[in-house]
Amino acid sequence: MKKILLQLLQSRAKAAIARFKPTVVAVTGSVGKTSTREAVAIALGQAFAVRTPQKNYNNEFGLPFAILGEKSPGKNPAAWLGLFLRSFKIAKYPNLLVLEYGADKRGDIGALCDIAEPNISVITAISPVHVANYVSLDELILEKLTLAMRTSNEGLVVLNADDAMVLAMRKSITAKVLTYSVGGVADVVASDIVIETQPVIHTRATVRAFGEESVLVLKNCLGNSAISACLAAIAVAHQLDIKLVDAVAELNKKMQPVPGRMNPLTGIRGSLILDDTYNAAPASMRAGLEVLHAFVPQKATMRRIAVLGKMAELGEFSKNEHEAIGRQVASVANLFIAVGDEMKDAARAAVEAGMAPDHVLWFGTPVETGRYLDANVRPSDIVFVKGSQSARMEKAVKDMVADPLHAAQLLVRQEAYWLRR
Repeated sequence: MKKILLQLLQSRAKAAIARFKPTVVAVTGSVGKTSTREAVAIALGQAFAVRTPQKNYNNEFGLPFAILGEKSPGKNPAAWLGLFLRSFKIAKYPNLLVLEYGADKRGDIGALCDIAEPNISVITAISPVHVANYVSLDELILEKLTLAMRTSNEGLVVLNADDAMVLAMRKSITAKVLTYSVGGVADVVASDIVIETQPVIHTRATVRAFGEESVLVLKNCLGNSAISACLAAIAVAHQLDIKLVDAVAELNKKMQPVPGRMNPLTGIRGSLILDDTYNAAPASMRAGLEVLHAFVPQKATMRRIAVLGKMAELGEFSKNEHEAIGRQVASVANLFIAVGDEMKDAARAAVEAGMAPDHVLWFGTPVETGRYLDANVRPSDIVFVKGSQSARMEKAVKDMVADPLHAAQLLVRQEAYWLRR
């Protein structure tokens, strides 16, 4: 039955694409997909009727839901029937889709392109996340490259110049290419990046592109990851004749962190939580720790605390990548709380790198971690929390937020399905 539903669903999504012929913007990468998709939708929304999914619909089922503007009916037969009936009666359709293309195994990107081939594609970054499901890292790179190769020759491929593996794809791409970089050399570049916490938290950067200059001021957004997402959006906007100043103005007005993606939350006893618990890969873990390090102590008692769960599906790279994170923690944090068996390698590496052993703690579960933090977080502490989805690090955050009654709106994975797990 599941296979039949999938075939019907994909058929209806393809029919909608064929009938209405929207411009398809596709975003892929090991990290940063969702934030980049959100930024692109914001930058384009001023000039186009844009559809982008409200949830992380980026697989064989999710992409058709996004194309049809539907939510998953779950196991409800009546809801499935209603979805299919509505798909035959679509009267009005957006002229632009901004979609996310995920990949867990070989062939996933190609299968999604069979549903909706992109006119514009964005490749954010490559990290050995999911590499356990591929023969090698090179095969994972080829998987992501598939999106660029399936992009219309009359279209555009946007590449992150800060990732050498992504930039190297340029020589294989026949479509037009634009690049973006935080502090480097590219078509769209950000410089002079500053994280400010007063009067409200925001990240500021000067953007130069296509002979123009403007200033990003992203409220409640932290660090280079948010800036990078906006740069990709600016490149896409340029392809669709939206001026830099207009794209930046829209991003400044509407760009917000997605729950669980470097989202600053008020914590108990006047602490600040950097909630990055949606998922984790080596590249995003490193980027998050750089944000933690950017916070300058305002009081002698302020601590930078790294609370990290495992990075999943790294295969043969797992031990080395966890150890590398441990060494980075030793250089940026005052206290390291490692969670789960895989993070024992990181904890050991942090001590070997010079972190005091009594400043490195280990807990088996995020629930135990949350209880410790609830009792021991101090005023002015900055607490960075991150881990792969399966690490469930949002459980630790839940014990620290100053407003737990609004956890459903603030945190990831608060739906009934996840709360039962």
